[in-house]
This record gives sequence, structure tokens and C-alpha cells, in this order.
Amino acid sequence: MKKVVFVCVENSNRSQMAEAFARMHGAGKVEAFSAGSRPSGRVNLKAIEAMKELDYDLTTHTSKGLDTFNGKEVEVAVTMGCGDECPLVLAKQRVDWKIPDPRDMTPEQFREVRNLIESKVKELIQTL
Repeated sequence: MKKVVFVCVENSNRSQMAEAFARMHGAGKVEAFSAGSRPSGRVNLKAIEAMKELDYDLTTHTSKGLDTFNGKEVEVAVTMGCGDECPLVLAKQRVDWKIPDPRDMTPEQFREVRNLIESKVKELIQTL
């Protein structure tokens, strides 16, 4: 299985949803992780609610840092448009998705970002 890590600063919204979608759509093909350069320590309640609408329980996730990946190689490191370089992550491929931070968005806007992340994760899985 290919290891993929999704990274954003706080590891509370975008990267958490991307990890969830990779688990949902890449089962058996992808081993998905997420992390943050400055993790908030919690998953945003809006992200939990948005994923609950799709029958995914994001309360099982935790906000975590990049130190887990220090010196460990992954197939792909995906940054979520936050500008992080993630030098600790040894990745065969690096991808930056320009995804706006939905933290302060309305629920409808948040769902649009969630759906964008899902489509990008599906595209990524097809290329692996």
C-alpha cells in the first residue's frame, strides 16, 4: 500500500478531511495519514459535522504534528495550500493543493471545500 500524508498548519480541518476521504476511497490501496506543522491539538467541530453528513466519524481522529514522519518515507506528501514545505517528510512526490482554509466559513461554504477535497483525493488515488 502507498503511504500518503496530508499536511496543513493546524491539522484540524483540510488535512483531516483529506485523510478521511483517502481512507474511504483508497481502502486497500492507500495508507492515509494527516499532520500539521503547528497542530491545534483538536479537530474542528465543523469538520466533524461535515464528515458526519457523509457517515464518517472524524471524532476518531486527533490533531498531530509532523514529528511522526521525521525520516520516514511516504509515497506522496500533499500540502493543502497552506504554504508549508514540510521538510521533515521524505516524500517521493510532493503536491500542493490550493484549498482555502474553511475554518471561518459558513456551513455551506465548508461543504464546498469538503467536496473539493474529496474530488482531489479521488483524483490522487487514481494516479497511484
